[in-house]
Amino acid sequence: MMSLLLVLMLPVSISTAAELDSLNRDKAYVNTIVGRSQKIVDKLGITNKEVYTKVNNILANRYFELNDIYERRDSLLKELKKLECLTKEEREVRKRNIENEKDAALYRSHFAFPAALSLYLNEEQIEAIKDGITFGVVKVTYDSTLDMIPSLTQEEKNQILAWLIEAREFAIDAESSHKKHEAFGKYKGRINNYLSKRGYDLTKEREEWYKRIKEREKK
Repeated sequence: MMSLLLVLMLPVSISTAAELDSLNRDKAYVNTIVGRSQKIVDKLGITNKEVYTKVNNILANRYFELNDIYERRDSLLKELKKLECLTKEEREVRKRNIENEKDAALYRSHFAFPAALSLYLNEEQIEAIKDGITFGVVKVTYDSTLDMIPSLTQEEKNQILAWLIEAREFAIDAESSHKKHEAFGKYKGRINNYLSKRGYDLTKEREEWYKRIKEREKK
């Protein structure tokens, strides 16, 4: 029953999600996005050409879809600014409605994306796609934190990783690389607060870490 409900919620039919949505799009832009997608998909080691193409199309379409969602929001906000007859309260209401529409579209897209990928990839491969979209920030940040504070308990490691994975879910919906890093930045702040409350002196830990890094570089 749940799987049926999920399919009904998808904004685009999964059966057509693997067809490149390039119609009426600038050719140079399409080539750029397809190339960006290929750099991520190439790392999966897919040997079946048909599956490779479908996965790459799904990823490229995800970039197209995000761009469409944010372009529509920007267009509506631009038009809103031209309506000088509105009161401040009316303007704020319309602005909230535009943002709500954008959020609803992102919500549907967020779940449709891995659902489409799941027809061709396993969970580990889907995770790799998400990491590719977000520049591998989860692993880089997690590994760096463990290297900086070797005394972290397993519970603390698990919590840090859980928050970074949660941050990645927001980052894959972000409209730009800056916004993706911004999403992670919020969770890095949460992690730092968490570790400080656990008794870690982050300034001291960071200083000692830098010293260890310099010692490694000398070897």
